[in-house]
Amino acid sequence: MSDKTVEALGMLSKALETTERARGALYEFHQLTGTADFQVGDAVRLLREAGHGTEADLLEREVLGRNVIPGHWTFQIIEAYNRTYYHRFAGLEHRLLHDLAQGRDHIHEAELKHRRHRPTDGTPDT
Repeated sequence: MSDKTVEALGMLSKALETTERARGALYEFHQLTGTADFQVGDAVRLLREAGHGTEADLLEREVLGRNVIPGHWTFQIIEAYNRTYYHRFAGLEHRLLHDLAQGRDHIHEAELKHRRHRPTDGTPDT
């Protein structure tokens, strides 16, 4: 396999790793927003218990269970991201590794290890 192919596949894998991080940030956004919504629900309940029904009604009407963007809760954003971008990207990365590198992953990193690794613990270099 040519050095350029190894470099290209390494860059593609790096891009997918970055996408994995972005996807994780979406899940974090989803979980934090959901947690905040349940906390708003607790605040609504506590306001009612404290005799502030008008304020509780306002908070419940304006914030509790609200779409984060028009027509969507956070899980729907993740579903759309996965469906329209992530799964397609991950599938193509897998296909190109299969077609160009016989399915071997992290070829670029393996070459770096071979060139740079200095075993110090007595274990074989694999």
